[in-house]
Amino acid sequence: MNNKQRTHFVEWIKNMQNDEVIWQLINRGFCSFKVKTENKTMCRNEYNVTGLCNRQSCPLANSRYATIKEIDGVCYLYMKTIERAHTPAKLWERIKLKRNYETAMAQIDKHLIYWPNYIVHKCKQRYTRMYQYLIRMRKLKLKTQKKLVTISKKVERREKTREAKALSAAKLEKNIEKELLNRLQEGTYGNIYNFPASAFDKVLEEQEIESDHGEEEEEENAKALELEEEDEEEDIPEFVEDNEIEEDSDMEDYEFSSEGEGEEEEEAEEESEDEEEEEEAERPVSNKKRRKKIEIEYERQVEPKKKLKMRN
Repeated sequence: MNNKQRTHFVEWIKNMQNDEVIWQLINRGFCSFKVKTENKTMCRNEYNVTGLCNRQSCPLANSRYATIKEIDGVCYLYMKTIERAHTPAKLWERIKLKRNYETAMAQIDKHLIYWPNYIVHKCKQRYTRMYQYLIRMRKLKLKTQKKLVTISKKVERREKTREAKALSAAKLEKNIEKELLNRLQEGTYGNIYNFPASAFDKVLEEQEIESDHGEEEEEENAKALELEEEDEEEDIPEFVEDNEIEEDSDMEDYEFSSEGEGEEEEEAEEESEDEEEEEEAERPVSNKKRRKKIEIEYERQVEPKKKLKMRN
């Protein structure tokens, strides 16, 4: 398109879409986005920059308009021009803004360089508010907060009944399996069986595992008891009396010594008597008075009865 054709096309669109006529109809008549309060009239349109219903901030009554939107934590700059008024699908041009505040402001200035100052100022103001509440959102996400969840009583009741039925069914199946196993082990059905082999093998494996675990536990317990007994034997000191240790040896020495002494004393007595008899025979009979005989008594040490009993 040439410049002349373009200017002609824009003028034709302007004549078709007159912003003043649209605003008079919206202001005096009905608008679905208008909300009246006690003090102000608000606008619920998502593309409105300020949220107020007036001539400058109305997105429907301005053919050249710009705003800021936030989608999933990302801010975008939306721009509308009169050249795209005939294509509603491509009416708004979207530009993604950077996360850095200063670079985003520079982007807004760059894309809205020849736009009215009111729209540029309101877009910057809207972006600053969005930037602040996004920071607050990130901080709140980091903090742990309670999450309120709605619970329907009907669903809870249904789940409880299902759980009770499932438990009863599981108990029945287990009881049936145990009864069948007992009967098979007793041999009530004979040699012919009509049952799935996988279930029987599974139960047998479980029993083998349980028996292995029981044997291992018994071995471990026995080893632990032996170790404990050894530790107790090592730790507990034995108290022994002096008599118990030395009594036997002393008694034996005493017995041997007493026996030897008794034999020696008997031999000495016999020898002394023989010598006396020989001396009396050899000596002549004299008128002199004979000397008095002195009898020598030898004491024999006899073992006490208690010690003899102990020795026997």
